Amino acid sequence: MLIIFPLIYLTSFIFALRGILLGKREEVLLFIIFGLPIYITSLCIAFDSGFSGLISMFQLFKEIIIVTLLGIQVWTLNRKIHFHFIDYAVMAYFAYTFIYAVLPIGDEGILVRLLAFKSISFFGLVYFSGRLFNSKEIYINKYFHYILYLTIAAAIIVGLEYSNSIHFQSLTGFADFYYYIYNFDPTGSYGLSYTFETDTGIMRFASFFANPLELASSTILALSVLAALATTDSNKLRLTNFNKVALFATIICIFLAFSRAAFVNYFFTILVYAVISRNKLILNTFYFIVVSSVLYVVYLLKDEEVLDFVIETLKFTNSSSVGHLLEWIEGINAMMVQPLGLGLGTSGRVGGSFNGNTGGENQFLIIGVQTGIVAMLIYLSIYILLMFNCLKWIQRLKGKERQVCLALLLMKTGFIIPMMTSELESSAYISYTTWFLSGLFISIISYHQAPKLPQAKASSLV
Repeated sequence: MLIIFPLIYLTSFIFALRGILLGKREEVLLFIIFGLPIYITSLCIAFDSGFSGLISMFQLFKEIIIVTLLGIQVWTLNRKIHFHFIDYAVMAYFAYTFIYAVLPIGDEGILVRLLAFKSISFFGLVYFSGRLFNSKEIYINKYFHYILYLTIAAAIIVGLEYSNSIHFQSLTGFADFYYYIYNFDPTGSYGLSYTFETDTGIMRFASFFANPLELASSTILALSVLAALATTDSNKLRLTNFNKVALFATIICIFLAFSRAAFVNYFFTILVYAVISRNKLILNTFYFIVVSSVLYVVYLLKDEEVLDFVIETLKFTNSSSVGHLLEWIEGINAMMVQPLGLGLGTSGRVGGSFNGNTGGENQFLIIGVQTGIVAMLIYLSIYILLMFNCLKWIQRLKGKERQVCLALLLMKTGFIIPMMTSELESSAYISYTTWFLSGLFISIISYHQAPKLPQAKASSLV
């Protein structure tokens, strides 16, 4: 029965690639939405089912689909691109980090450096895949609905996990796959990894995602999409019955993923949306959710394990919080000693796989440790400028263009804390979705700017 996940992964790739080759390029989103969320689960099940020979091919699907799309877009490009400052920043980041991949900088070999380069820089190609789209070619409303369907499915599975007190990953061969493929030993009380439990032993669930942190971040992504779909150009909120079901699904997922960073940002996303929309109903709903959450936590405090978890979190003394601090300090010290970086493969998931991890658990520090302060600042600038441009254009755009802008703004604000506590770019689904939409958004605003500005100024900062 579980073999259906690798089949869905394979089928979504075939349909997306077929669509791209036939000129329906927007169908790349079929693979991003339906294939990437179950990427790790599909690999685990394929490995556990005796199809280990397919692993390498399955791993390449992510890159093949983007490189194929981008290649066709560049080959068939028949319009002048008015470059935006963010375009130049993404290209500069990609080129700068590529130097670290091809030159013998650091102690790691060329293969490890290339893997690490892909981990922190491949998003540039995803960005330009979205950037070269004409927004009129994409029926974004349909694909946003697909994301909500995915979230509902995730909530169903995570609900079954919770009711049966079992991790879905215990059935997929997760531990063996990570041991033999990524060189990570099983850890924790459940034979998976520490991310599947709190420090006090409370189970954290991931549904069909790679881990609870990815489920939590994906929930913030879904909440952002839901807000964009349900909001009219005049900031009126119109929740259909389907939207209400999807909203309930996000609540289930964020609670059972039990990620503190994502949990805080889930409500922060609602608050940001309430401020942007100036909607009293949303503000009141936000207050209701906050009060309900507090009451829920108070109820849970009857459990001594939950009480200890909350107290340690507030005091920042639990092992997870202390671990974050130690990783940050180690990363900052490494950048102070080597401002130009230690070299690719010395931090993050790739570094951990090859037993060379320095610092980590922070997307910005992972980049800084490997490729230096310059690369980290460029990446941070791209992130901030995207948010700034979204804020500037949110009241100017209409229809599906505004949906893209609002969804992206909420995603970027919603991922601030998770990016401070994890390597968010390692999640293919999160990374590909947000960067594709980032490129699409810049394509939208560049189109609106170009007729109003002289050609020489078409790439102005905002």
